[in-house]
Amino acid sequence: MNTSTSEAGTLFDVIVMGGALSGAATATLLLRHNPGIRVLILEKNEKLGRRVGEATVEVSAYFMGKVLGLTQYLNENHICKQGLRFWFANKDTASIAEASELGSKYQVKLPSYQLDRSTFDEEVLRRACAAGATLLRPVTISSVQLENGGLQTVTYKQGDATHTVKARWIVDASGVAALIARKNGWWKSNFEHPTTAAWSRWKGVRDWDGRELAEKYPEWSGALYCVRGTATNHVIGDGWWSWWIPLKGGDMSVGVVFDQRVVDFPQDGGKVAERLKTFLMKHPVARDLLENAQFDESDVHWRKNLAYYSTTFAGDGFVLVGDAAAFMDPFYSPGMDWISYTTSSAANLITQQRKGASMGEIVPQYNHTFSTSHRCWFRALYKDKYEYMGEFDLMDLAYRLDLGLYYWGVARHPFEQGDKALYVPPFATGEGFVYKIMSTYNRRFAQIARRRRRDKELGKTNRNNRSLIKGFKIHRNDAIKLFGMLAEWALLELREGWRSWGETAADVTASHLPEKPKAAEPAAAMA
Repeated sequence: MNTSTSEAGTLFDVIVMGGALSGAATATLLLRHNPGIRVLILEKNEKLGRRVGEATVEVSAYFMGKVLGLTQYLNENHICKQGLRFWFANKDTASIAEASELGSKYQVKLPSYQLDRSTFDEEVLRRACAAGATLLRPVTISSVQLENGGLQTVTYKQGDATHTVKARWIVDASGVAALIARKNGWWKSNFEHPTTAAWSRWKGVRDWDGRELAEKYPEWSGALYCVRGTATNHVIGDGWWSWWIPLKGGDMSVGVVFDQRVVDFPQDGGKVAERLKTFLMKHPVARDLLENAQFDESDVHWRKNLAYYSTTFAGDGFVLVGDAAAFMDPFYSPGMDWISYTTSSAANLITQQRKGASMGEIVPQYNHTFSTSHRCWFRALYKDKYEYMGEFDLMDLAYRLDLGLYYWGVARHPFEQGDKALYVPPFATGEGFVYKIMSTYNRRFAQIARRRRRDKELGKTNRNNRSLIKGFKIHRNDAIKLFGMLAEWALLELREGWRSWGETAADVTASHLPEKPKAAEPAAAMA
């Protein structure tokens, strides 16, 4: 591992601020495509810790396996993920066996993983250093000076000493600290999506596939052919959802995300960890699983106003990757896909400049592409989704549409075209067919749920229903399933949706809308 701090080592081609997945992956790709390039990674932590972002989906699994070459490592050290599962309940639901269930019937067709990010990120960083990157840790970055088309300057502290290094390019992989975006006033909180999260690690969570639950609820246990426990399970309520992600070694990552306009998270009742458990135990599925479980009191976190973005993603001399560029929502685990696209594109941008390409046209197009992608990605999938995600029938149809369109409109591109497909993020061309259809049904389902909430008709299908999906594959002929799902949507509109045609959200909402939320707290997480 290179750790040069000599005067001769103060000039580099690229300085990467942050050594976790985003930074280490960008460094790896730069070293692969630019033999002899001098890359310095500045990491604030002596040892990388666990973080949100343990679950991957198909694009990020492709990136980690096919692009970074980590398939064997992932299979040996982490858990193969068996898709997504969702659990719903209403006031009459007494146990996990009565909860409505949505998920796959069989094992998944494409690989994805449940990651322990502390060990995974360290491995990616180790490989970047083995490929030739210089790593300095732990350091504290005190200032960043940008020079358009010139040398960028970073000042950092290591121990009691202060150092200055320069490079043609800076890659900001500082995560939610978003050093460059915040300093330059580009960082914006997404007030359309006021979500908050609380999470921890747990021991002693009951085994979804164990004999105890199987003997207690035999019909429930035998209802499907795959395993439940290695999926990313989602226990869901009105305006909130929780993730249940198994980690190698037996720990379970459990967290709650809620829309502040819909949910009143307990403000009293002890520390965050105690309130988190109190909140979860109100749901019958969580009660069955957490009855004898204990959270790790040293690993409990709270973050308010999760969603944010930068209005600028790159300039002639800097580029933002991963959470330093934007964060939408952890639902469906888009953050790892976002890392896949931003790191691949950042490395390609720098490589183009080093080969003589003019940044005058490329950088504006880069900013337009990622601004458009982030805006459309959010509006297609997440805007007001928390209004209806607690409704089994609406989420059943929405999830099948979301998953099918993800396979046919997003995931198939890297599998068919190779890693260069990651240079173009989803929805980058703006309001195309996939965007229009996704944003439309998402908006309509939210409106239907608002009317149900006003009329006190929420949760009628949340008990004793089960939707088991046979799965999707990357094959154009499989897209014919879309027509059946669109027909279901049409029937929903004729049966119920017509009541809210022409109404606005304000006409039917029963959510208690607070004042505009404050800007997100700069700290990554608070115990």
